[in-house]
Amino acid sequence: MNSLELSVRRTGMFLRPDCSRVLLRPFFPASLERAERIVRRVVNLGEDEAAALLEQVMGEFSGRHARMEVFLQRRHAQLERILSLNLSLSSAKRFLVAAYFTQEYSLESAALFNPSIMPHPDQSSLSPGALRFILSLRATGEGHISSLTFRSGVIDADGGVRCDVPARFVSEPAVIPNSSYNKELFGRKLSEVGLDNELSRGILLCLPDFFSMRELEDRLSMAFEETAGAAPSENEHILRGIRMLAQSNFEVEFEAGGDLSERAIFPVSPSQINGIEDARFVCFDDDDGKRYYATYTAFDGKMALSQMLETHDFLHFKFNTLNGMAVQNKGMALFPKKINGCHAMLSRQDNENIFLMFSDNIHFWHSAEVILRPKHSWEFVQLGNCGSPIETEHGWLVLIHGVGPMRKYCLGAFLLDLHDPRKVIGRLREPLLKPDASEREGYVPNVVYTCGALVHRGLLIIPYATSDQASTFASIPLENIFEAMES
Repeated sequence: MNSLELSVRRTGMFLRPDCSRVLLRPFFPASLERAERIVRRVVNLGEDEAAALLEQVMGEFSGRHARMEVFLQRRHAQLERILSLNLSLSSAKRFLVAAYFTQEYSLESAALFNPSIMPHPDQSSLSPGALRFILSLRATGEGHISSLTFRSGVIDADGGVRCDVPARFVSEPAVIPNSSYNKELFGRKLSEVGLDNELSRGILLCLPDFFSMRELEDRLSMAFEETAGAAPSENEHILRGIRMLAQSNFEVEFEAGGDLSERAIFPVSPSQINGIEDARFVCFDDDDGKRYYATYTAFDGKMALSQMLETHDFLHFKFNTLNGMAVQNKGMALFPKKINGCHAMLSRQDNENIFLMFSDNIHFWHSAEVILRPKHSWEFVQLGNCGSPIETEHGWLVLIHGVGPMRKYCLGAFLLDLHDPRKVIGRLREPLLKPDASEREGYVPNVVYTCGALVHRGLLIIPYATSDQASTFASIPLENIFEAMES
């Protein structure tokens, strides 16, 4: 163990997967015909039998969810549209039909890992020198589907970390159906993904400068009718691509009130349907105030795409695609403010080196340059950032992961010039943190990993995952890191 590692203080506190935190999720059988048979079986029940069965279901499951009746009401309304149910059913049978097409999903049954930490918007009622924080976590359940979940806690004046006990229930946000799209930006993205032609330009021409999903769907429906029979495969590709792009840019909103830990964002868009992975949050300081951004990896089961979300209150979230030739691979991390009038972001274009990008538009990134390559033995396989750069008086502090022999992941750090982050002015020769004996066993052995740290009263507070399964915390004096840096 090197001298820098000796100054790391592990808290010994772990956030582990809790199988009891379950969401209500839609269930649907393999075919429409089978679904209709299920409905008929419920319809044919006697009313007394239906009432008794519903009482049994509610008795078994309602205590596990905050608003199960509301979910079942909404689920039945969805099924009426899907199955064209023109039935006059009793209240009991309506709820039962919905229950037969509903399931529980355990968000974090497999893992709770890859945390990112940021200051909480509410810093009231704290002891002197304390800081309240928000922790985002990647929760992984059945099918290796990853969701975004949250915790809160407090760092005291001496660097001690306390996490609040999570709420018993978990809830999803409502998808906002009429979120607004910027026509100019939407058109630029269509061009980038090869969907810019006479048909798509004609659709955009008929839309206002800011349009809703409903307005776009109306135009797409008209275009499907107008182009029927004319080069159908090409037209369908364009029209379906436009719809998929719009569905990948959306907004969600949680009900006000309740505990932060109740909120879970389960994948809903086509690009992220198999996972919202490794969100790197940053509190961004702009001319019009502070807001929170997170770059994350969207996974559809075949392709991983870098995307971005935005919030100012952790109730309302906007999800947007990241665009441009420089948006490649994983591990995008946004700087917390503009540099020389431009947004700046770290990335890993080639699965090996760390790149730096600049842009005048936070959603479009067109060029990148290498600023750090593997150099030391513990990082020979690859390098990647571990969250957004942290501004210090000595420079931009960047946490990194390095992969060495036996695919062992360690955490390190380097330092960038505050005014010209193209310049690397310091770098750790040895790892800052590597898996110890208690951390190397898990879903992916021999890994420590983080998606973002923060500085509090001279201490670097690092939440980190152990072997892709659970999460914990460590702290280290900043001055020790800077003293160990080599130019």
